[in-house]
Amino acid sequence: MRELVGKRDNVVFSCGVHPLNQDEAYDVEELRLLAAEDDVVAMGETGLDYFYTPETKIRQQASFIHHIQIGRELHKPVIVHTRDARADTLAILREEKVTDCGGVLHCFTEDRETAGKLLDLGFYISFSGIVTFRNAEQLRDAARYVPLDRLLVETDSPYLAPVPHRGKENQPAMVRDVAEYMAVLKGLPLKNWRRSPPITLLACSILTRLACHQSVRRVFLKLVINKQNA
Repeated sequence: MRELVGKRDNVVFSCGVHPLNQDEAYDVEELRLLAAEDDVVAMGETGLDYFYTPETKIRQQASFIHHIQIGRELHKPVIVHTRDARADTLAILREEKVTDCGGVLHCFTEDRETAGKLLDLGFYISFSGIVTFRNAEQLRDAARYVPLDRLLVETDSPYLAPVPHRGKENQPAMVRDVAEYMAVLKGLPLKNWRRSPPITLLACSILTRLACHQSVRRVFLKLVINKQNA
């Protein structure tokens, strides 16, 4: 990935082995060494996915634990994926003391109760274009519940394009559609979008609370400045 992007001040990395990539063993020490690099600011994407690969759940759990342990050791937050594994995900987060490093549940698709338990663990909760889907009322209820200073938005591109782009390849720029939808859902005035867009507020919140690494500060400050000058 470094070879692909080259040396750029506004690009940082996360480091991890996805739960769907547990068919082969990996070297935990190699993961730790990669995670210790200055431009690696988070662990993951890690977590549990029992929907697609329930047969690897034991390996998934072990890998998830390794990622949290490295995150705690290096003081780097974890980016968590969960599907059909709610109870085990929450249990491992608690047992492994994830509050020591913090994290974000990305592409959140759970309910209000689960959101509350994640908030109790100090987590941020990130919503993708799924929140705009017609049949996602339970998810919208959870989004209304999550306070703005703990709420993030994302695209999870190239999948899950938000309304009005359903059926198209998702693009990073479509995060604006998710953020605008969330602004309406949270009762924020859209007329103030260009002056103080929710995505800026969300970036600032994760900037100051979740990841204190200087390179993350640079990246989010550039995002904020570029968005406000657009």
